[in-house]
Amino acid sequence: MGRVLPFVVAALLSVVVLFTPESGVPTAPPGTDKVIHTLLFALLAFTGLYARIAHILPLLVVYAGVSEVLQELITPLHRSGDWLDALVDVAGIGLGWATATWIRSRRRGLRTTR
Repeated sequence: MGRVLPFVVAALLSVVVLFTPESGVPTAPPGTDKVIHTLLFALLAFTGLYARIAHILPLLVVYAGVSEVLQELITPLHRSGDWLDALVDVAGIGLGWATATWIRSRRRGLRTTR
């Protein structure tokens, strides 16, 4: 459970961020939402890989697309789906994967030099 808990927290955070009604979304400078999407999906990917969840990266790509469709379809949210948000979500997944890979390689390097 210890490895999975960070992913569960990140997943719950993503539901709050992605499905808060428009009225609850704070105003921010242009482009801030893209940064938030990127970092959120990087966090999901990183924690999912840390938890060793099978097929997490393709599942997150599906989640990125589905979340944008749902934002468009769930009318009480008054949000709109944005294909560019889904694209930066995928970029965030790549960032999370790259970070996890880099950390893993650094740890391996430390083990082999001892």
